[in-house]
Amino acid sequence: QVQLVESGGGSVQAGGSLRLSCLASGYTDSYNCMGWFRQAPGKEREGVAGICFGDGSTYYADSAKGRFTISQDNAKNTVYLQMNSLKPEDTAMYYCAAAPSLSDWYWRRGNYWGQGTQVTVSS
Repeated sequence: QVQLVESGGGSVQAGGSLRLSCLASGYTDSYNCMGWFRQAPGKEREGVAGICFGDGSTYYADSAKGRFTISQDNAKNTVYLQMNSLKPEDTAMYYCAAAPSLSDWYWRRGNYWGQGTQVTVSS
């Protein structure tokens, strides 16, 4: 089993920044990639950014490119999402997820999930 705990959410004004953290514990050999999804009220959950510990490959949604940066620590247990130039449309619950590959992560094949952290951006 893998446990994921998110932190760093909050309320900011448009144009502001937040840094999300996801700390993983448990059977860390069961995944190689971690990243962030988000879900706004009435909308589907969408992948925002993912990263793999092996080769450092990354994925960014178009909405995140140029504004968000995902990074990892070398111990393979923490992933960060630096979010800059936040917009009201970034308002959502942000979930950390871990999976064996980036493809698995994106298509949610057997993902481990955290409980989520709320991000609210006001105009």
